[in-house]
Amino acid sequence: MLDCKPADTPIVQNHHLGEYPDQVPTNKERYQKLVGRLIYLSHTRLDIAYAVSVISQFMHSPSEDYMNAVLRILRYLKSAPGKELMFSKHGHLNIDGYSDADWAGNVTDRKSTSGYFTFVGGNLVTWRSKKQNVVVLSSAEAEFRGMTKGICELLWLRKLLTELGYKPTSTMNLFCDNKVAIAIAQNPVQHDRTKHVKVDRHFIKQKLEAKVFQFPFVKSEDQLADILTKAISSVAFHNSLDQLGIGDIYAPT
Repeated sequence: MLDCKPADTPIVQNHHLGEYPDQVPTNKERYQKLVGRLIYLSHTRLDIAYAVSVISQFMHSPSEDYMNAVLRILRYLKSAPGKELMFSKHGHLNIDGYSDADWAGNVTDRKSTSGYFTFVGGNLVTWRSKKQNVVVLSSAEAEFRGMTKGICELLWLRKLLTELGYKPTSTMNLFCDNKVAIAIAQNPVQHDRTKHVKVDRHFIKQKLEAKVFQFPFVKSEDQLADILTKAISSVAFHNSLDQLGIGDIYAPT
């Protein structure tokens, strides 16, 4: 792959990767080795997190299409070998997060993909992209389940900082771009829309009443967690990386 043509993004926009009956199988051992190494790399390279979460779903029976998706990630890494997180001092230790979900994005089982970013002191510290365990009936439900995962991560960070002697004093923000999900969180009386997420609803209600959280609305074009839930255009992808504080140590100054 040293002489391969670099790619702008780690995964093709509007891809339709899934399990189909006419797939051509590929070398299973080679596929699993490559994906395993990419999973390890994704712990420090958030820009490939979504692409890796997609290809890791086909470890049991890989095909040539999946292998091509893996090779595209390698081509992307060749184009940006020096990307890394840049940490800056912002004079505070506020904890914030971005949560998003792509409703029914998986073409095989129609499960949704959740993703979140969390920031401490204005710097990105944790992220996750993962397919949800169940099929949900609406985008609001998918977003709501994703918000719950983001809240758990923010609570863990708050507890960790408290144990280290830096207890946060401000209310944590979890930015979401779904107004219906925010409305359900703030007004849990909407029984017809929340019968499938009752536990999550009561959990979020308790934290809201304690003023631990608030849910500011963010426009879809400003939703940073988009790159964790779906394949987006090259321009939007690189704009998100810039806002997340991802720098290239090899870029000309």
